[in-house]
Amino acid sequence: MALRETLSLLVLLLAYLGLALGGLPGYRMNRAGVALVGASLLVLLGALDLEEAWRALDPSTLVFLFGVMVLNAHLGYAGFFGWVAEGLWKRARTPFALLVLLSLGSGLLSALFLNDTMALLLTPLVLRLARGLGLNPVPYLLALMGAVNTGSLMTPTGNPQNILVASLSGMAYLDFLRALFPVAFLGLALQVGFLALLYPETRSLRPLPPPPPLRYRLHPGLLRKGLLVASGLLLAFLLGYPMAQGALVAAGLLLFTRRLRSERYFMRVDWELLVMFGGLFVLTEGVRRLGLAEALLPLASSPLGLLLAATLLSLLISNVPAVLLLAPLAKTPEEWLLLAGGSTLAGYEPSRLDANFDVG
Repeated sequence: MALRETLSLLVLLLAYLGLALGGLPGYRMNRAGVALVGASLLVLLGALDLEEAWRALDPSTLVFLFGVMVLNAHLGYAGFFGWVAEGLWKRARTPFALLVLLSLGSGLLSALFLNDTMALLLTPLVLRLARGLGLNPVPYLLALMGAVNTGSLMTPTGNPQNILVASLSGMAYLDFLRALFPVAFLGLALQVGFLALLYPETRSLRPLPPPPPLRYRLHPGLLRKGLLVASGLLLAFLLGYPMAQGALVAAGLLLFTRRLRSERYFMRVDWELLVMFGGLFVLTEGVRRLGLAEALLPLASSPLGLLLAATLLSLLISNVPAVLLLAPLAKTPEEWLLLAGGSTLAGYEPSRLDANFDVG
């Protein structure tokens, strides 16, 4: 093996090690930094030039992800998530009802608005509610943790790896939903049963006192516009409109406003995630050019093998890198769905919660 190929292989090994560990020991880099540095070193070594690195990017995935983040930012500023959470709490008359509504509600919200957003926004609300009602917060936080994972499975907009799968496969939103909704719903039901078994106090049917007021600001004008755009975007997805284009148009409509400065939207965009995606596209192209992708071919010999590979690789190097590495092996819609399912459900492993943006 030539020196350039040897050094490129070393860069890839170190990059994926850094992705697995969340950074390289002794260096103050997170996964986004590791992916970007690895990509830049591949360009420096000549494994691919800058133009080839640009071609390795998938703009539809990046635009889709950006558009969903802008929508989430707008709804967050409008007070939408606090408003929905308050509505759920008021309908939870008993500890068991709270467990069920929290699981189903946060699962559905994560399917529509990204699981990381739901985990970050709902965690303090759940803590405040449980303490205000005199309940043990642990089972309800576990319910939130599981629901944002399981619920995000059912749609392309549920989590970053699903966005990637939908973009690379070209699968329609409705086809994705039709295939994975039953799996996600079954998972949520099993979660409720398991937590009720593990924490007997959650099975109680005693009436709860009125919930404590949630601290959030509701902006009716922003809320109306956000719900109108979100509803239009969902309808466009269901009718088969290209998802990246729809998300970009939605972001543009929301940014066209006199109420909020654009900077406030951009403050809530997860730029680190977008940078990590870009770096990973280049790293994956480096894997392909060095012929390393062929080593993964035996994993695609059966649907079960592909599912296990997606799950195990997601646990080792996190969800998005795993999907990118295995994407060339997915040839049918069923195989793409297995990639989405395996990589998402791998988020249940506690030591990898950060890889799927879960609560800790």
